[in-house]
Amino acid sequence: SNCNEERRMLKLDRIDRHILELMQENGRISNLELAELVGLSPSPCSHRVKALEDAGLIDTHVTLLNARRLGLTLTAYIHISMDRHTPERFENFDRAISELPEVLECDLITGNDADYQLKVVVRDMEHYQHFLLDKLTHISGVTGVRSSFVLRRIKHKTALPLNHLG
Repeated sequence: SNCNEERRMLKLDRIDRHILELMQENGRISNLELAELVGLSPSPCSHRVKALEDAGLIDTHVTLLNARRLGLTLTAYIHISMDRHTPERFENFDRAISELPEVLECDLITGNDADYQLKVVVRDMEHYQHFLLDKLTHISGVTGVRSSFVLRRIKHKTALPLNHLG
């Protein structure tokens, strides 16, 4: 089956999975601490981490900031409808969106009421209105914009589930 093929290609054992889980929780964990927690000596542990990086399983190392402390109190999910479904329209939209720092996520989605879903973070409703009217609706092809605002965050994770790996 396809699952077995993926597992064979990755060749991840229990220790590899444990390394990935720990690194997702704390990107600044030292090799010494990581080795201790997974039950390896430091040298083989760092070789494993390097192998996971080389295999493309570790994408990047980032620092996650506290949006609220930075005054970014409003999170919006926006569904965008496009007027025409042509490659040029989509390429133009993709390019324009990639230059807007307020947009944290942009996905082309299925469903008959939207083409794109955005996750946007701004200071407040006034800044959201400015973002919407002065930036988003100026992108050619955008015909429909439906916004939903986050009232309370229930769960927010960046760690991917690894339990499917065995």
